[in-house]
Amino acid sequence: MSDAGRLSLSKPTRRDELLQIAAELFATKGFKNTTVRDIADAAGILSGSLYHHFDSKESMVDEILSTFQDELFGKYAEILAGDDDARAKLEAVVRVSFEAIDQHRNEVAIFQNEADYLGRFDRFAYLADRNQQSRDVWMTLLKEGVGSGALRQDLDIELVYRFIRDTVWVAVRWYRPGAKLSHHDIADQYLTILLDGITS
Repeated sequence: MSDAGRLSLSKPTRRDELLQIAAELFATKGFKNTTVRDIADAAGILSGSLYHHFDSKESMVDEILSTFQDELFGKYAEILAGDDDARAKLEAVVRVSFEAIDQHRNEVAIFQNEADYLGRFDRFAYLADRNQQSRDVWMTLLKEGVGSGALRQDLDIELVYRFIRDTVWVAVRWYRPGAKLSHHDIADQYLTILLDGITS
């Protein structure tokens, strides 16, 4: 493929741009408080023009969340299928999760804030499935770690899972891309605390 061909493939389409605008609004204003008119105004187009691309704001948030989660869980699956030991896999999943917060901050915020509401509708039933998949990823790694001796034998795996889940994903509320600490720095510090403790 020519350089021009590769560039054309990587250039965001108008559809991509509209999804980015919608994601920002859904994350900051909330899904229920964002109207199609809000999205169209932010994009500098008429509401009718937006309907040439999407039939509803529900279709937009569906595509935003499903695309993001397909990518994230694809990375998780690659890690789980790898040959690394349990500790290395746990570290890798933590790093991928912080990377997701850095690269997909709006998508993470939408999922955290809107999953319960959206999950009431049939088209978003997959969100509950993704929640379960996420739990399965962490629980599998923790069980493998305890079973192999890489993690302490006296761990309450369910409790540790809840601590990790909540402390990783809550970072979306305070982490800012481009700030002094990168997502790599935060992952390093988090893993040091998680795996080595804070005492000398």
